[in-house]
Amino acid sequence: MEGYHATLEDPRLPVLAARLDAVEPALRGFAYEGAGMGLAALDAVTPGGRRLDAFVAGPGAPHIYPVYVGVGLAYARLRRTPESMLARLDPLLGWITADGYGFHEAFFKRRRHVERHALPARLTDTGRRFFDQGVGRALWFSGGAVADRVAHLVTGFPPGRHADLWSGVGLASAYGGGTDEAGLRTVRDLAGAHRPRLARGAAVAAWGRRAAGNPTPHTDLACRVFCGQDADEAAAVVEEAARDLPLISVEPACELWRRRIEERLTARAAT
Repeated sequence: MEGYHATLEDPRLPVLAARLDAVEPALRGFAYEGAGMGLAALDAVTPGGRRLDAFVAGPGAPHIYPVYVGVGLAYARLRRTPESMLARLDPLLGWITADGYGFHEAFFKRRRHVERHALPARLTDTGRRFFDQGVGRALWFSGGAVADRVAHLVTGFPPGRHADLWSGVGLASAYGGGTDEAGLRTVRDLAGAHRPRLARGAAVAAWGRRAAGNPTPHTDLACRVFCGQDADEAAAVVEEAARDLPLISVEPACELWRRRIEERLTARAAT
């Protein structure tokens, strides 16, 4: 909320960046998430608004993942479909806005999207996968980071959605923390066949924190439990997987990227 209000009070980039960087490192990504939400909202009500573009190209670049999550939150509030805005965003990471959209809907419209398991009608298969990742993140926080409770919520969804929900749980538990090593091990055990998705989510969280320069002990712990390696090693897998992605493909680049991450984490765990 501080990041969001800072954006509305003074969106000039040097002023905004200084206020966001004053937040303690462990929580700074959440401040940038709020700024992403605020800038997207300002651009939506300003003809030709390009504040978000300038922010992502400048001080927001190291925090692009949480910034785009915040953009997705704004789209949900503004009732805009994330995919309608993809052309303006990073071609690899723009889909993260659908994650933010899913988090918003699961957290603030719980009856519809968690109890009734509703999906938005205007999303493609890729959009729905990222939407469900956001729902998984929301389940981690709304479930109080209690492993049994979170697993119960996940398994209540149709089986075809479990993989992406667990990916969101892995991302949220690694980035935001909330439990100890025993709790993380319980999460890993309850994920069952979806452990690779849990690992992928944790590795992406580590990559985001490394890019922003705000590592935390709980992220490192989650990577050791879920990925079998420390946060720096997991982040390196994510970064390496993004190299040389095909410019033209039947599947979006983000899907290829996520699959590569999962395959390389699984291969390393087997050695």
